Amino acid sequence: MARRRLRLRLPRCRHGIHSLRGGLTLANVGLLALGIVMATAVSLMGMRHYLVDQVDTELIKTRDSLGISRLTMRQIDSLSAVAFVRDRLVPSADESPRPDSIFAAVDRNGKAVTIGGFGGFKPTSSQLALAEAVDDPHALVADRDPHDVTVHGASYRVTGARFADGTYVLLATSTDGLHKGIAKALKLDLAFGTLLLALLACLTMFSVRRRMRPLEAMVETSSAIAEGDLTRRVPSSHHPTQEVEQLRLALNSMLHQVESAYRTRERSAAQLRRFVGDASHELRTPLSAIRGYLQLYEKGMLTDPAERRRAWDRMNAEADRMGRLVDELLTLARLDQRPELRFRNVDLSRLVRDAAADLRAQQPGRPVTVGAEGTLLLHADESGLRQVLGNLVGNVRTHTPAEVPVRLGLEREDGVVRLCVADEGPGLAEDDAARIFDRFFRAGGGAGSGLGMAIVQGVVTAHGGKVAVRTAPGEGLAVTVTLPAR
Repeated sequence: MARRRLRLRLPRCRHGIHSLRGGLTLANVGLLALGIVMATAVSLMGMRHYLVDQVDTELIKTRDSLGISRLTMRQIDSLSAVAFVRDRLVPSADESPRPDSIFAAVDRNGKAVTIGGFGGFKPTSSQLALAEAVDDPHALVADRDPHDVTVHGASYRVTGARFADGTYVLLATSTDGLHKGIAKALKLDLAFGTLLLALLACLTMFSVRRRMRPLEAMVETSSAIAEGDLTRRVPSSHHPTQEVEQLRLALNSMLHQVESAYRTRERSAAQLRRFVGDASHELRTPLSAIRGYLQLYEKGMLTDPAERRRAWDRMNAEADRMGRLVDELLTLARLDQRPELRFRNVDLSRLVRDAAADLRAQQPGRPVTVGAEGTLLLHADESGLRQVLGNLVGNVRTHTPAEVPVRLGLEREDGVVRLCVADEGPGLAEDDAARIFDRFFRAGGGAGSGLGMAIVQGVVTAHGGKVAVRTAPGEGLAVTVTLPAR
């Protein structure tokens, strides 16, 4: 039977986003990106909190110092106070539009006031802007924590103190440098994180590609099997993972079972075709003979009573032959379906002696030796064993001369029972011995249907036993049946 090749095209391995390789890479990169974002956010928030806390500590320290001093604006107008304020607190005239620190004195209404008496210092633009940014200086002084304000578009932390005469002093420190530092740290983190993500993507692609080579080998093997090469198997990789190796072993085991089933199906189909052809050929011969005699009778060509009697006997013989053939075919069909045998305790020695007695009755001149004394009980199907013995003895009777000795032996050892039927006839050639259990096989074109030994093998196999043949040209034929001694 020519093997039918299945031309199936399996989808090619794609390395896009929807592939396993792309999915694992995206998952790893996504998880790392999420971790980098969360770590960056937490670190920047902690850094900002720490730096802002440092600014607030300095502001609160200055504010507390002014509160403890119990100064008044009149005292500040003195030279020493003016010098102190000018040197320590008041910005210079050439200050930048966005100074790092701003000191502003405001009245109860929040209006900036001039510091110093004659030739005092008028409020600068930054001081005026700070005074406008603080709506309620009293609430600012009452609150212990500094507040965020915006002066000329820049961020400041501001707090306040109250002089003894009711004047309020606003103290502000810029946080622009703090925010710029945080922005630089954010850029550095993003650049380093991007580099890490690119490196992780490359490493993941390389690692997944190496780990997925066994899967690619499985795809190639499946494609080869789909094209008809049932002998292909998935090779082992150099560094397999446990899960992939388990999958490889399971797939190879499945492929072995598939190949065995396919081979068995091919062999069964070939045997069935040969069996049907042989059965048709065997049935055609008796049917042709019967049809020929009926046509002779119909045309009136059998006028002699002796001829009619001979034709009648021939038709009966062919009908009997065809009936036996059909019965044997039915027996083989039932054996192929593995029927449930009727097991019971059977005395196999008695069956052997009965078969020898039948042979002596049919061929009185044949020397028959029986080695089955006493009782040997076996749990088996009695009708099946009788059929085995009948076929083996029938082969001796049909295929050997009537004067050839035959021996029937029976023994039990090592948990098995051996039944041997041996003759000293012409024996079989090696090629014929190899086909002795084939259905419709007749060595040298001898008599019989050629189904006897096939039935013997089927019955013995149904009992869980084996049949062996030992023969050679001129050395006779010995058939040994081995059955489990249950």
